[in-house]
Amino acid sequence: MGRDYYEMLGVSRDASQDEIKRAYRRLARKFHPDVNKEPGAEERFKEINRANEILSNPETRARYDRFGEAGVGSGAGVGFQDFADAAGFADIFETFFSGFGGMGGGGSVRRRSGPVRGEDLRLDLKLEFKEAIFGGEKKIRIPHLETCQVCEGSGAKKGTGRKTCPTCNGTGQVRRATRTPFGSFAQVSSCPTCNGEGQIIEEKCEACGGAGRKQETKELKITIPAGVDNGTRLRVSSEGDAGVRGGPSGDLYVYLFVEEDPEFQREGVNILSSTTISYLQAILGCRMMVKTVDGETEVTIPAGTQPNTVQKLENKGVPRLGNPVSRGDHLLTIKVEIPSRINAEERELLEKLAKIKGESTGKGGIEGFLGKMFGDR
Repeated sequence: MGRDYYEMLGVSRDASQDEIKRAYRRLARKFHPDVNKEPGAEERFKEINRANEILSNPETRARYDRFGEAGVGSGAGVGFQDFADAAGFADIFETFFSGFGGMGGGGSVRRRSGPVRGEDLRLDLKLEFKEAIFGGEKKIRIPHLETCQVCEGSGAKKGTGRKTCPTCNGTGQVRRATRTPFGSFAQVSSCPTCNGEGQIIEEKCEACGGAGRKQETKELKITIPAGVDNGTRLRVSSEGDAGVRGGPSGDLYVYLFVEEDPEFQREGVNILSSTTISYLQAILGCRMMVKTVDGETEVTIPAGTQPNTVQKLENKGVPRLGNPVSRGDHLLTIKVEIPSRINAEERELLEKLAKIKGESTGKGGIEGFLGKMFGDR
């Protein structure tokens, strides 16, 4: 006799078609070979489908109820190879595969017929040190896609237009039936002829080859704000690639990179530099000209200035980004030069100074004395 088909599905002999369908779905989910990898799951899945094949069809169910397995043998009903046509299997197959890349019959491909925004572009731009500090206008050249002026973006030769795609009949998608050992299912994909648009060009524009856009190099003048730094990103609206089918253009993003300067360094909104003075200037003090990003300016070195003293030149630094009226400072490091050799007259004067200061010049001589005065502080 074999196993009872009602027992296989876990339903009573007077179960309704809806009850049989629900029981089949539940068991098919549990034992489908793509879900259940346990030994015997595939065989159990085949038995469940055979039971559903017989009981979901009122005619074969009636024969089974009257004659048992003999009434629904290979010559009495549909074979296993066609069980996918049994009621409910298409639904359960969609349930399994609709989440895996659109393999199930329930998947769909969205028709791309409306306007599409153009792609954004990126440009890396190098700036000189002072260009980044004070900003200004900069000319750049960018290759990008512009709307074809000959066909005005339609892609069609003048006097022609678009027609319904013969491959997909305007739907933008094609279906392909695939048969497996567990049944057949439909795979939906974008139409390869029209790329999902549903329409094709009758005759392509010769200027753009039917694309509706052409690669062009454009010269732009952009404004660099004062105070930009390495990695600052500027957005230039609508200067990316042109859109498709009347869509808006993308944007251009300019990434800034600042070259190093031999005299100045930058630390946030402050400028750093150094200057070297003689030991006499450090002792007596002096006035001198030093370079800043604004040009040369006079600074006063107080008497007794020690090596590596940092002198602040206010408002001589970098303008704050977005508020160029406010600026950082210029931090000037004072270095003191100690001579390695001096003449006889200088030695005599320094020895007198050493005696006045009560310093011995025996060890290291005058050079040691100067080192004690400046180098060790």
